[in-house]
Amino acid sequence: MMYLSADATDTWTWPEVVLILGLLLLAFLVFASIYAGVIELRKIRSAAQQDESLRQLVQRFEQLTENTSDTQQRIATDLAELRTRTTAIERILRSVE
Repeated sequence: MMYLSADATDTWTWPEVVLILGLLLLAFLVFASIYAGVIELRKIRSAAQQDESLRQLVQRFEQLTENTSDTQQRIATDLAELRTRTTAIERILRSVE
């Protein structure tokens, strides 16, 4: 059987510990920056999606406004025609009396 003696234990020197801690810190910073970038990308995508939704809403509003304006013009034209016909019918009825 082989036993470990106190002389055979592995110990790390301070430069090795500092190097390992430095690499761990570097890895953490890289991970944190990637994570922050992913979150920022999600925010940008969400904002772009909201902008697109707003554009579609504005486009629908413009179409409705245009359709409403056209309908109002047609109604105004029809109303003017009805007034003309009503006036003509009134003249005919007055001439009959």
